[in-house]
Amino acid sequence: MIITGKKVVLREKCAADIEADYAWRTDEELARLDATRPITMSYAAFLRYSKEELRYSSDTSKRLAIDTHDANYIGNCMYYDISEARGEAEVGIVIGDRNYWDRGYGTDSVDTLLTHIFTTTTLQRVYLHTLDWNRRAQQAFAKSGFQEIKKVHRDGRSFLLMETFRPDWQTRFIGTGQSASETVDIESDPPAHGTRLA
Repeated sequence: MIITGKKVVLREKCAADIEADYAWRTDEELARLDATRPITMSYAAFLRYSKEELRYSSDTSKRLAIDTHDANYIGNCMYYDISEARGEAEVGIVIGDRNYWDRGYGTDSVDTLLTHIFTTTTLQRVYLHTLDWNRRAQQAFAKSGFQEIKKVHRDGRSFLLMETFRPDWQTRFIGTGQSASETVDIESDPPAHGTRLA
């Protein structure tokens, strides 16, 4: 599966991503922005864990890599806690390569992910939690149509719950005169991916 947006390509994760993933998961600043701690396991252990994770798919979680149009691997996004019964899922994103911060790649990744979700699933609501002090992230999510709902306290941290709904997403495209098919192309058979530079 490959999904093409204006600036990014979302694709299935692969083994070639693992080295960059490890660098990002051990990065203190990225961990702080993600409200977590840097991982401390060795690269060998992380490699074994990641390869095992790639072997098995999940009905409640979809992880995708973010590439630029020229095949540079720059981050990850996912939707998880997928509930068909409630018609909702939570999303998360990280642009791990700092060379692509503040250049619109995060917003396009979220827009492309939402288009994928709302054109290939029956989900009606997509939500996220971002740290309450991270105004840059909140402003970026607002560009993709997320609305601030309330503060949520978890594990000693304060988050802002934001959400968007299928009708809101549809209205955004009607307002711009675009259709979903003009925004992303979805292919079932992606080209082979080689090693990417992060």
